[in-house]
Amino acid sequence: MDYRKTNAANNTITRNVVKLAEDTGNIYETVKIIGKRANQISVDMKQELDKKLQEFASYNDNLEEVFENREQIEISRYYEKLPKPTLIAIQEYADRKLYYRNPAKEKDTI
Repeated sequence: MDYRKTNAANNTITRNVVKLAEDTGNIYETVKIIGKRANQISVDMKQELDKKLQEFASYNDNLEEVFENREQIEISRYYEKLPKPTLIAIQEYADRKLYYRNPAKEKDTI
């Protein structure tokens, strides 16, 4: 997923909990679904950032390079300005872009 093109807010928004739990009927299950997706997004973003910062990796201790690496600072700032993974996950859930299933409930209906 391209996190740059998400329409999630950059700050916290008060949400109607009852409306969020309409699909599952249980707010705790909804929070668990959103939490798992937020963890997935967080891992993806971390891997992407690490891959980009790996280009700047220096294996010798040169003090001048630490202060002069502006590109690395810009990349880090960019990722800091992106919406938090939890906010992205909530937006995906609200837009019904998440697929989830509960095997325990499926087992009961069989």
